Amino acid sequence: MNIRCKNGITSGLKRGLSGYIWLLKILTPISFGTALLVYSGWLYKIDFIIQPVMGVLSLPASAALPLIIGIFTGIYGAIGAMAALPLTVEQMTLIAIFLLISHNLIQESIVQGQSGLNPFIAAGFRLAVSFIVTAIAAFFIEPQTTLSAASSVAGSNATEALYKSIPFLTMFKGWFIDFATLALKIFTIIMPLMVVMELMKAFDLIRHIVKTISPILSIMGLSRATGVLWLTAACFGLAYGAAVIVDETRNNNFSRDELIRLHLSIGINHAVIEDPALFLPLGISPFWLWIPRLLAAIFTIYVIHIINLVRKLYADRKTYAKRTCHKKFCDH
Repeated sequence: MNIRCKNGITSGLKRGLSGYIWLLKILTPISFGTALLVYSGWLYKIDFIIQPVMGVLSLPASAALPLIIGIFTGIYGAIGAMAALPLTVEQMTLIAIFLLISHNLIQESIVQGQSGLNPFIAAGFRLAVSFIVTAIAAFFIEPQTTLSAASSVAGSNATEALYKSIPFLTMFKGWFIDFATLALKIFTIIMPLMVVMELMKAFDLIRHIVKTISPILSIMGLSRATGVLWLTAACFGLAYGAAVIVDETRNNNFSRDELIRLHLSIGINHAVIEDPALFLPLGISPFWLWIPRLLAAIFTIYVIHIINLVRKLYADRKTYAKRTCHKKFCDH
């Protein structure tokens, strides 16, 4: 037991450090590049193109940059961009809600494509849910956090003028201090998480936990047979858990309905420990980081269940009508 514990901690620290270094390689250039875009004022020259779309999400046009980065690369790059932009906590909250559902879409959709769901459907579905959930969440955020197009443009112009008046070295010093602080906070979060995950693997706790959480799976509208897949995605995400998810899918006889429900659910709600925790250093409330996408995942599966029931009833009624018509014809 002591050996497994020691190996788990050692493996967790190694994985955490390796992942952290990899993270910095992504965060540093993206964060600094974003700071340069803001400093140059170039970012604010395309407000008129982006603002209509961002307006649906109650966000300024500048928020498009972390959204685009997050959609195509992942949470880490998006956080680097967010930290370099003049955004309020409420605006960052809406961005976080969107990105927790739709991030790293290309890689994660391919994983889902290899394990039971068309990758284009997976990506399109997550984007649609992101827009819907973020737009709904905006109604519950304080009114002053939602900006009109005019006020957003005015704010962008003011910010652009402010950055132009700041010497480059002053801007660089401010960025470096802010980024170093963010990097330190992320380090203190990600290292313990990696150790806990590796200890769970070392003691084979996942399968035992699945038995315990079976009632939760039922509430979420998922089959208990897919418990290991759901727990893997929930703990490690679609990218880190890809090998397990694909292998389990290929080596077990899951029904198509089970896989569709599973993938739509984990597409919305996965990596429930690490990904939301990465946004905590930005001062975002834990409620918005965990609850909206959980509710969205549950609601989605029940809607799908209702749709399937309606389809079945319609098909049964159609079959019954054909049989009745055929019987009358034969009687004549």
